[in-house]
Amino acid sequence: MAVDLDLLRELTETDGAPGHEERVRDVVRSHLPDRVDNVDTDAMGNMVATVEGDANPDVEVLVAAHMDEIGFIVRHVREDGFVQVDSLGGWDPRVLRAERATVHGEDGDLAGVIGAPPPHTDENPHMRDTDAVKDVFIDLGLSGEAASERVHVGDRVTLTQRLEPVGSLVTGKALDNRVSVYAMLKAMERVDPDVTVHYVATTQEEVGLRGAEAVGFDVAPDLVLNLDTTAANDIPQFIYEEDYITEVGEGAAVKFKDGVVLPNPKVVDHLLDVAQRRGIPHQREVLTAGGTDTGPFQRTHGATPVGAISTPTRYLHSPTEAVHTDDVDAVVDLASAFLADLDGTETYTL
Repeated sequence: MAVDLDLLRELTETDGAPGHEERVRDVVRSHLPDRVDNVDTDAMGNMVATVEGDANPDVEVLVAAHMDEIGFIVRHVREDGFVQVDSLGGWDPRVLRAERATVHGEDGDLAGVIGAPPPHTDENPHMRDTDAVKDVFIDLGLSGEAASERVHVGDRVTLTQRLEPVGSLVTGKALDNRVSVYAMLKAMERVDPDVTVHYVATTQEEVGLRGAEAVGFDVAPDLVLNLDTTAANDIPQFIYEEDYITEVGEGAAVKFKDGVVLPNPKVVDHLLDVAQRRGIPHQREVLTAGGTDTGPFQRTHGATPVGAISTPTRYLHSPTEAVHTDDVDAVVDLASAFLADLDGTETYTL
């Protein structure tokens, strides 16, 4: 299977900062297959697309992928027209210099740029020793009066970047986690499930896993499979192989741990068994820091068996995130094969 770059490009280039994911939700809705029986949204903006099971519909499985991207929120419009922001998600401020940005105002989008001081001023005594998000100023090319008319405190801001093939990789913004939304949509197309499957595009993952926690009160699944990205630190800046977490091109990552979850070991074993039986390239993931929606799904509605499949991603939380197309295919293959393998008789009680 070749990666559908048109769909992946549409998903990643559509802007959706935490709390304002409506544009992405509309894209997802427009690509739902005909086999979806029901679509609901909630007050958090989560979207649930349900496919009723053919053989054992009373058993319910939830497949989730968060659709928000890290971004910013406007906190102040200066008298000189520059816009100051606060972060929505985990930014390394060092990657923000010399980036293009879009301010999403009530009256439409405004293009802007996060400037970078020229190297001639590196010895300026007023320069800060370290970068911080509070020092990000977005230049809209507008006067203070014009900026204050178009931009307001609370407006969302996203970075602007195209999706581009780079060798066997594709790179762009918001691959965390639109690549998983892509995988979920492709699995939805492939699988006629024996059990009922709720495919959920969640919100506000990047600001504390909030959307997933809310979904847990509306849907009480018997099993959860979460799809997200994970770090692939197989790049020259890292020396020790144990710091790689995963490697691009080595297949889908089956999660054993992240910062908020230890997945159900029987679900993990089931995922590994399916991958081995189907010959799907895969690797094991132990993420030492950072959390995913897998955590709140495990415990919000009581004890729930959970598993997770991750797409290895270089340069996470930057405008140039990168994934290997073979890994994207492997995640789609494993998620689809796992769902097709479920007949409703499985038990994951420990």
